[in-house]
Amino acid sequence: METHGIKFKDKFGYALGDMGGILSFSLVSSYLTMFYTDILGISAASITILMLVARIWDAVNDPMWGSFIDSRKPTKHGRFRPYILGASFPLAVGAFLMFFKIPGLSNSQYLIYAYITYIFYGMMYTGVNIPYGSLASAITDDEVERSSLSMWRSVGAGIGGLPAQILMPLVVFTTVINADGSSSKVLDGNKLSLCVGAISVLTIVLFIIHFRLTKERIQLPPTQKTSDYNLLKTIKVLAKNKPFVVLCFISMFLICFQMYTQTFYNYLFKNYFEKPGLYSIVTICTYLPMALFLPFMGKLIRKFGKKEICGAGLGFAFVISALMFLLRFTPFAHNPYVFLVLVFLSGAGQTFLVLEVWALVMDVTDYQELLSGRREEGTTYSIYSFVRKLGQTAAGAGVPAVLGAIGYKGTQAVQSQQVLTKMFDAATIVPSVILLLMFILTTFCYKLGKSEIENLHKQLYGNKND
Repeated sequence: METHGIKFKDKFGYALGDMGGILSFSLVSSYLTMFYTDILGISAASITILMLVARIWDAVNDPMWGSFIDSRKPTKHGRFRPYILGASFPLAVGAFLMFFKIPGLSNSQYLIYAYITYIFYGMMYTGVNIPYGSLASAITDDEVERSSLSMWRSVGAGIGGLPAQILMPLVVFTTVINADGSSSKVLDGNKLSLCVGAISVLTIVLFIIHFRLTKERIQLPPTQKTSDYNLLKTIKVLAKNKPFVVLCFISMFLICFQMYTQTFYNYLFKNYFEKPGLYSIVTICTYLPMALFLPFMGKLIRKFGKKEICGAGLGFAFVISALMFLLRFTPFAHNPYVFLVLVFLSGAGQTFLVLEVWALVMDVTDYQELLSGRREEGTTYSIYSFVRKLGQTAAGAGVPAVLGAIGYKGTQAVQSQQVLTKMFDAATIVPSVILLLMFILTTFCYKLGKSEIENLHKQLYGNKND
C-alpha cells in the first residue's frame, strides 16, 4: 500500500480525533478540581489521594491496553481505528457523569462517586488515547508528513480546548451577593453539567467522523507475528531506548505545565485579578502563537530540526515565565492585561514543542523498531501515555495541595490578601521551574537531533530493504 502522499482528509480526520478527546480532557484540567472543592465540597487532601490512586491503577491499565492492541491481529479497519471508535462512546458518558452532581448525597458518598466516575473516565480515555496516539505512525512513514500530522493533531487539540477554556468561563459562573453587600463570581454546578452534556454529544460525533476520514497504510513487518508478542521483552527494550525515556519525561513535564497553569490560572483570574471572564483569553494567548507559527513550521524543521527549535523555544518561554513572577514587584502586579501579554510570549516559546511533540513520539517509535526489529506502537505509546499521566497527576494532585498550603478556602467567596499573594507566586514560580526542566532535557539530554534523525531513517529503511 502507498504510504506517502496523504491527503487533506487524512490530516483533518486525524486532527478531529484529538479534538474529540481534548473536549473532555480540558474540562478535567480547567474545572474538575474546582467542581470537587466548590460544588461537591471535597477537601483538597482527598482530591490529592484520589489522583494518586487513579495513577496507581493507570500503571496497570495503560500497559495492559497497549499490549492487548499489539497482540491482536489487524482487523479489516486497521490495528487502531476500531478501538478508538469503540471507546469513544463510554468516554463521552464518563465525562458527563464526572461533572454531574447527584443531589442529597453525604460528603463521603460524594467522594466515592468522584472515585468511581474519575477512574472510569480515565480508563475510557486510555481506551481512546493509546490507539489514537499509535495511529499516526500507521498512517505514513514519511518524516515531513508525520510532522504535518503532529501539527494537525496539536491544532485539533487546541480547538478542542476552546469550549472549556474560552466559552465556558463566560457561562458557568454565577454572580452572588455577599453578606457585606459586595458581589462575587462562583461556579454554578447546574450550568457546568449542561455544558458538559453538550460537549459529550459533540465528542461522539467527532470520533465518528475521525473514523471515516482516516486510513492506516503502514503494515507490520512480514517477519513479525502477533503471537510472538512479549510485553516484558518490549519493556526491557524501551528501557534501553534513551531518546524514548527522555521524551517521556519531557512530555510529562509538558502536560504537568499545561494542566497546572490551566487550573491555577482559573483560580488566579477569579480571585487575584477578580476577572474570571478574562480566563478565556488565556487560551487565546497560549494558542494564538501556534496559528502564527504554523505556516512556517515545515521550513523551520527542515532547516534547524525538531529538537533544535523546541529547545530554543523552551529557553525563551522560561525567561518570560520568570518575568511573570517579577511582575508582582512592579506597579503592574494587579494588571491582568500585562499578565496576559506575558502569557502570549511564553506561549510563543512553548509552541514549537506543542506542535512537534507527537512527531518526536514517532521518531522514538522508529528508534524502538531499529532496536527491536518490531513495530509495537501500542505498547510504546501506552508506556509513554502512562508517564504523561504522571505529569497529569502531579498537576491534578499538586494544585489542590498548593491551594491547601496557601490557605485557600473554596467555601469562601473572598480570600485574604495573604492568600492572594501566595496564589500569584504559586501561579508563576512553579511553571518557571517546569519550563527550565523541559529546556534542560530537550537541549542537553534528548539526542535525536536533525542529523541523528536523518541517520536513523537511513538505517531503518536500509534494514527494511535488506
